[in-house]
Amino acid sequence: MSSRTRTLFGTDGIRGIANEDPMTPEVALRLGRAVAYYFRNQRKGHRGRIVIGKDTRLSGYLFETALAAGICSMGADVMICGPLPTPGIAFITSSMRADAGVVISASHNPYQDNGIKIFAADGFKLPDEVEAQLEALMLGSELESHRPDPAHIGRATKIEDSRGRYVVFLKSIFPRARTLEGLRIVVDCANGAAYKVAPDVFSELGAEVIALSATPNGKNINDACGALYPKNMCEAVRQHHAHIGIAVDGDADRVIIADENGDEVDGDTIMAICARRMIERGELKKNTLVATVMSNIGLERALDALGGQLVRAQVGDRYVVEEMRKSGYNFGGEQSGHLVFLDHMTTGDGILAALQVLAVMLESGETGRPLSELRRVMNRYPQVLINLKVQKKVPIEELAEVSALIASVEGKLGADGRVLVRYSGTEAKARVMVEGPDQGMIQNYAEEIAEALLGSLS
Repeated sequence: MSSRTRTLFGTDGIRGIANEDPMTPEVALRLGRAVAYYFRNQRKGHRGRIVIGKDTRLSGYLFETALAAGICSMGADVMICGPLPTPGIAFITSSMRADAGVVISASHNPYQDNGIKIFAADGFKLPDEVEAQLEALMLGSELESHRPDPAHIGRATKIEDSRGRYVVFLKSIFPRARTLEGLRIVVDCANGAAYKVAPDVFSELGAEVIALSATPNGKNINDACGALYPKNMCEAVRQHHAHIGIAVDGDADRVIIADENGDEVDGDTIMAICARRMIERGELKKNTLVATVMSNIGLERALDALGGQLVRAQVGDRYVVEEMRKSGYNFGGEQSGHLVFLDHMTTGDGILAALQVLAVMLESGETGRPLSELRRVMNRYPQVLINLKVQKKVPIEELAEVSALIASVEGKLGADGRVLVRYSGTEAKARVMVEGPDQGMIQNYAEEIAEALLGSLS
């Protein structure tokens, strides 16, 4: 079976509008068959067990059923978790010694979208070359000659306590000598996969929890709530005089936080706070944090001042994790709130990251140091991000006018700023990011580049 270029899989699995190609039940069924066959072949003579979990989208039922049918048709068994955060599926997959875990979610996208991503037995996302092999199986004829006879078709069962297992795991990571008693916490669940898990974790550790967007109906996931819309959380923190606000996205693999003043704290600042603690304790391997090209230059300067260093990977938490594993690092993440504590979890985990921040806060007493004080570890540089809808994705280096303009702006900014122009790996969008010392100046630069990009693509 030769490898091939991936066409179905993007930077975070297969994703698209539900019930439209490629996010159809037919594709999901073929993927289920390919996954069961591929992982069975990794362990000859092994029947195979595959975990399936999802977020709260209406279309989750459709893909859950199709995937399960495909897996069973190739003689492997299915363990269904129901709605559970993406990192929860990674944890269950590894804990249950399953061959793979399949997550049905489009993460932060609206309910009309859905996606499918896969974890290997160790809880890590599949590398590009394995996804390419799965695509080859889906599009080829090899599977047809390996259908099991009726006696060896797989069966599906539900893991009834998957949510409870994950809650216990998360609580076990929090310092055992600490509780959250005396803390009032706002938790915005994005009407997504963490709608029960997140409030349960913080309340069982002793906090008073004000839960927002915790009543999913299949269509309200990420709808003006959660990590992509932190305004609700920030307002609720001020209204309830909370100590902290925590907002996760639809599959809870990312988090954005608010301090006690209701001011937003993004992934870069959270990384700076946690990295300082890890450096002081000698826990940050090689004193190195892995972030992406999108992370603010202020994070780089903060790490340098702490005696650490920042290594940048391409956008996508899977690429952050790949760099961490390749080079022996144990902490990394994205400005968007994907934070990976590799000593505890194999992928981004919003709830786990929030618990790490709370642990830092509480090291100075019962209610600890306020987050508004902790966040001063990093000074953000002004940053402008413009998202553009595009019909096609021509490589930026092939757009002469745009490339020349980018080079010109980079020359003017020098060492005090950066320019990044890239296409989204999950949406039909281009992203123009400019950062530097002056907000007005970089706004003009970003708009100029965005206009040139749209003109070149029209």
